[in-house]
Amino acid sequence: MSKAGIESGTEAPWIAVQRSQLLAQRGHAWLLQGPSGLGQYALGLSLARAWLCEQPSAQGACGHCASCHAIDVRAHADLCVLMPEVQMMELGWPLSEKAQADIDDKKRKPSKEIRVDAMRDAVEFCQRTSARGRGKAVLVYPAEQMNAITANALLKTLEEPPGDARFVLASEASHLLLPTIRSRCLAHTMTWPAVPEAAQWLQSQGMSEADAAAALQAAGGRPGDALRMAGDAGRAAAWAQLPRQLAKGDVAALAAFGPVDAVEALQKICHDLMAQAGGASPRYFSPADLPGKPLSMTLLANWSRELVQAARTSDHPFNAGLMVEAMAARARSVLTSGKSARAAR
Repeated sequence: MSKAGIESGTEAPWIAVQRSQLLAQRGHAWLLQGPSGLGQYALGLSLARAWLCEQPSAQGACGHCASCHAIDVRAHADLCVLMPEVQMMELGWPLSEKAQADIDDKKRKPSKEIRVDAMRDAVEFCQRTSARGRGKAVLVYPAEQMNAITANALLKTLEEPPGDARFVLASEASHLLLPTIRSRCLAHTMTWPAVPEAAQWLQSQGMSEADAAAALQAAGGRPGDALRMAGDAGRAAAWAQLPRQLAKGDVAALAAFGPVDAVEALQKICHDLMAQAGGASPRYFSPADLPGKPLSMTLLANWSRELVQAARTSDHPFNAGLMVEAMAARARSVLTSGKSARAAR
């Protein structure tokens, strides 16, 4: 499942409501912000569609004009999409001829950040005359993947925007953006849908009621993240058993996870254990899924720091199998620490 979520199919109702609200306001640059899984990319693209549509309404684009079709086939002359190349390729957006040639010739790998060359092309794009007469739109996602040089190249255009160009920056970590970037955009915090609404939408995407409920729990209530779990057979259904399996030393419990996902899963367990130790309710698991008594906050804080460190190298581990085994062993020692302490007493 795409990291950015779903563009087709049944539109999430909370995205439609937010689009109508934003279209009713004026502004040349929007910053859509919030945690992952709330639909920043979907909302950003739907705004760009509406801006460029030949027959727009207060609710958004018509969906059937030549402009809407051009966006569907990734060929709109007045839309510039800026993403890391790995996501551009995943979502079917074309790369520049030079970038595609470099990757095809194996001169380099697709970038995981938004390259400054692409941003410079976008700046030049904004200076050209609109091809369809409806202005121009630039979509940047995820905006936090701009490095300092790329962000500064965008900043100059945001400071002095061309008259017919509009921007939408979609971010899952807006605190990482330059303050000067944030100050030049109208900020919109993404709506967090209610659980029943999110569950109903997930079922409209083909998930069963039970899988939708399990996936929403594992995703902390974020429907986009829950939907991505639909592509991982059995992961959502087995989620509740993960802490117990790790406590038993079952390394196979993480077998369905790659290193990146394994670190994220363990961070969620650690988060809920820390919440429990502090007297709060867990977010990603039910209380019955976790150890019966709160664990040491010091121990959990140390484990949290270890997982943050592991996350920095999880994209390219020296040995993925050994890394996951070591993390599973560490999780077992943490999860059984309360039992050992009680036995000693």
